[in-house]
Amino acid sequence: MNTCFRKAQAVSSGIFLSILILGFSFSTAAQISRAKAPGKPKPAPTTKREKKFFLNILNDQRAIWTSPFHLHSTDKKWLAPLGLSTLALIATDRHTSGELVEHGDNLKRLRISKDVGRIGSLSATGGLAGVLYLTGRMTHNDRLRETGLLGAEALIDSNLVSRALKTVSQRQRPPVDNSSGEFFDGGSSFPSGHAVNAWSLATVIAQEYGRHRPLVRVGVYGVAAAISFSRYTGRNHFLSDALVGSALGYGIGRYVYHKHHDTALDAGMEKPNIAKRSNLFPRIVPLYYPRAHVYGGMLSWSF
Repeated sequence: MNTCFRKAQAVSSGIFLSILILGFSFSTAAQISRAKAPGKPKPAPTTKREKKFFLNILNDQRAIWTSPFHLHSTDKKWLAPLGLSTLALIATDRHTSGELVEHGDNLKRLRISKDVGRIGSLSATGGLAGVLYLTGRMTHNDRLRETGLLGAEALIDSNLVSRALKTVSQRQRPPVDNSSGEFFDGGSSFPSGHAVNAWSLATVIAQEYGRHRPLVRVGVYGVAAAISFSRYTGRNHFLSDALVGSALGYGIGRYVYHKHHDTALDAGMEKPNIAKRSNLFPRIVPLYYPRAHVYGGMLSWSF
């Protein structure tokens, strides 16, 4: 009886801790995902921000950890449904994770999940951010250079937060104890680090290039979503771990971009023009010469 009571207390404590962590996670995402505030000073150019890279990270961390104290009433529009959804996932994590076991640990599914999940590792995402930065620097492409710099900054910021949450929550991973998902048990499941990495970098790329290129935004977010879900199908994390990791990565990536983006890079950006035609399709020009009684049309391409 005492053993059952202590176990129930541990489970209750784990649920209470998860609510506290979720409150921090989503309030952080709410605060740091806002657009630029009025009167905000213009960010320094990329070349100057490189020298203040680590100082910017320290300032980011202060803003992130104090964000729960700066919530606004407008945050509840998406904070409440996201929080309720995550609590529902935590309550059903054992069942949803157990469904994968009941249908058998399909080796093909596990292999595919592992391959997809590797894309979200810190070495892969950090390497990509480094390649973007170095390529932009060598080709004198300031936007690409900034993308790599801010991507690396977002990855460091998000990993500092996720590591802290893992240390506090200590949630066991799905293969342990029949997917019990207990907290305070020496684990490192909550939240998903791969989801945090993927969404941090994807959000920076989408903010830099996705405003006028919807396919870029859909593409990078699609890859990030696939990585997050693969951590569940590969039985590395629970669904709630993946959701919280995704929310944190998105919020931190968005904050870093809006906080440090050089708005001077947007001066020459082409605004979307719905009347602009693709080069793949011809322009049809009617031809009409009344005196010669000639009627027709002309097809023209511009390359």
